[in-house]
Amino acid sequence: MSSHRQSKKRRYITWGVAGAAVAAGAGITAQTSMAATTWPAQKTFTGRAFDTCAAPSLAAMKAWNTGFYGAAAVYIGGKNRGCNQPNLTASWVKSVSTLGWKLVPLYVGSQPSCGSGGSVKISASTAAAVGTSEADDAVAKAAALGMKAGSPIYLDMEAYDTTNTSCNNAVLTYVRAFDKELRAKTYRAGLYGFTSSSAKAIANATDKTDLPGNLWYALWDKQNTTTADWPFGSTQFTGHSRAHQYMVNSKESRGGYTITVDRDAWDAPVAITG
Repeated sequence: MSSHRQSKKRRYITWGVAGAAVAAGAGITAQTSMAATTWPAQKTFTGRAFDTCAAPSLAAMKAWNTGFYGAAAVYIGGKNRGCNQPNLTASWVKSVSTLGWKLVPLYVGSQPSCGSGGSVKISASTAAAVGTSEADDAVAKAAALGMKAGSPIYLDMEAYDTTNTSCNNAVLTYVRAFDKELRAKTYRAGLYGFTSSSAKAIANATDKTDLPGNLWYALWDKQNTTTADWPFGSTQFTGHSRAHQYMVNSKESRGGYTITVDRDAWDAPVAITG
């Protein structure tokens, strides 16, 4: 997440850093609305992933297919998505999947009113309705790219002041509506957030109804793990439901292609393609 929405430097200054397929039904910790239909088997990847603002070219993905990374996160849509995606097409998804890459769909929807991320904000009065409509858009975007039912969609929720009760409640209302609608359309729910704010709000919420079953936590400690530095309850988000963004703004070259990426330790669902 190298250059989307706001710079890493600003995020550090403003918020700090405080903080293989498996059977269907895995990775559904905290989910309460997945039982209404037959779910495709979850596709899980365990290993190192990267995320970067704009999906790299197919040539770059071929050059980077060295085994160091096995998955790549791509920004499929959202009103606050920070980069254009000229490479991100259904053909690209099919081609990189054929190469063996696993893909992580990421959607940058409305952002907290008490945070600095994004220009389109969550309003308490419309949080539920907007969450539902943006989930519909996320599913449409994923499906158009060839990411099939049963795939996860990770909602990007940037840092915010979780002590602002009204703001926090609006965020949780939005997330619940977004996730409930994803599941109604047979897509799994995940969330990317900071251990000091957005991820913490999800993990610590007393009412787990309709919250995401997969948590991608940002903690820039340079530890390639989803367990050793896990900051929440040990029984939370088990069963291949965790991912960890552990390093940011890493400028790396492979096969003649240089890309600035963020590194992720991954043990969670990825898109079902092909």
